[in-house]
Amino acid sequence: MLKWVWLSGIVLVLDQISKIWVDLTLELHQSIPVIPNFSITYAHNYGAAFSFLSDAGGWQRWFFAVLAIAVSIGIVIYLSKLKNEEKLLAVSLSLILGGAIGNIIDRVLYGYVIDFLDVYYQVYHWPIFNIADSAITVGVGLMLIESFMEKAGQEEK
Repeated sequence: MLKWVWLSGIVLVLDQISKIWVDLTLELHQSIPVIPNFSITYAHNYGAAFSFLSDAGGWQRWFFAVLAIAVSIGIVIYLSKLKNEEKLLAVSLSLILGGAIGNIIDRVLYGYVIDFLDVYYQVYHWPIFNIADSAITVGVGLMLIESFMEKAGQEEK
């Protein structure tokens, strides 16, 4: 099922192009309203999801990079062992892989991840994220759906 890795490549290219555009176009913390409750806002994330450990002193850069590399290697191995009928799982893992690699590149090159998708309601903001984060989230969601479908299929037998 490594044939799905092209999807990881698409995620990676879209993620990196969008981050380069944001970095070249906006100043840090600059925000451009797009539609109600959504802006492009340039931010640096030195931690993990929701800026977890962002103020840990720098060691987290390499910790998260090594962790993401190990997870990515595991995903590639897992993808290589999937059966042809496990398409939804292959798609979900490919999305996660593309997102993980996109954020690894940022961590290694810059020491932080470039985030810019800002969803909010009035003064309440969801943590700013990027295309890689979105792909990881969709991939995990599809993986959950796939696991429920598999469990329901087993109960019918």
